[in-house]
Amino acid sequence: MSWLADRAVVRSASPRVVPVGDERDQERDAGAMAARLPTIAWQAARKALADGAPVLVQVPRRGYLPSMSCERCRASARCSACSGPLALSSGHAVPSCRWCGRLAGDWTCSECGSRRLRAAVVGARRTAEELGRAFAGTPVRTSGRDGVLATVPAEAALVIATPGAEPVADGGYGAALLLDSWALLTRADLRASEETLRRWANAVALVRPAQRGGIVVAHADGSVPVVQALLRWDPGWHASSELADRTALGFPPAVRMASLTGRADAVADFLQAFHLPEGGEVLGPVAVSDAEDEDTERALVRVRRGAGLALAAALHQAAGVRSARKAPDPVRIQVDPSELI
Repeated sequence: MSWLADRAVVRSASPRVVPVGDERDQERDAGAMAARLPTIAWQAARKALADGAPVLVQVPRRGYLPSMSCERCRASARCSACSGPLALSSGHAVPSCRWCGRLAGDWTCSECGSRRLRAAVVGARRTAEELGRAFAGTPVRTSGRDGVLATVPAEAALVIATPGAEPVADGGYGAALLLDSWALLTRADLRASEETLRRWANAVALVRPAQRGGIVVAHADGSVPVVQALLRWDPGWHASSELADRTALGFPPAVRMASLTGRADAVADFLQAFHLPEGGEVLGPVAVSDAEDEDTERALVRVRRGAGLALAAALHQAAGVRSARKAPDPVRIQVDPSELI
């Protein structure tokens, strides 16, 4: 018995999905890649609002400007006290550190000496502010950490939401705009593409079918596999393709992996006490570029899928040996760490 709906049924129930970001789009709309709201997205939103329907705008990041950079050289803007990222909480606020909270009104770029900042990442509140000016007179509602809306009425309005906080619209949204796709797709995480598809699919499911005028504009290149899966409305195809790629590359879930992170001498000591399961391999260790301690290294241990229990036992035994020897420096152990692969 198949639980999959016929393709004709799927097409009749789903909205039209339009990707914006490939070479042809750049030729037609030279500012599409630089603009957060390409022409086709602006037109789709305007038509839906003219028809009296709400428009959903999904923005990956909350806040106002959660990340900033130097206007001249584009270097990341960092706090002079703790090296944390600088952010802006509103259009009239002073930049401050997201880690220690210190104000950075006297910030100067360590690379070029410039004192001018620019937005590196735009949050939901800044997006609401920008679209409020672009669609003057249209009500703008926000849904996110500061307040999640459960529903919105069937009337013309812009609904700016972060992933997972999209309210249900009475009668469905007339259009949905999926902005800043790079923030989801470029995350250093093995599951970045499947998580992106999940978040997009949740938003697309709230839009009216194409036969009722529903349209979704994704600010992403249509040739990217996850965008293709959204166009086809076929997450099963994406899962099969992803599994085949991971099998060929030797990534979970086709194999089991563990990461060992710590000071260089601690990782070397752990590997000396570690008995590698048959058929396994150790990758590294290599330096961890984003670690606070320059001496931090990471090694990856990879074994076949069926050797998962043997890997866990070997890791437990090596950790026990180091504990009995009262090793001074710890080693962090993670099994199948998707964010490190």
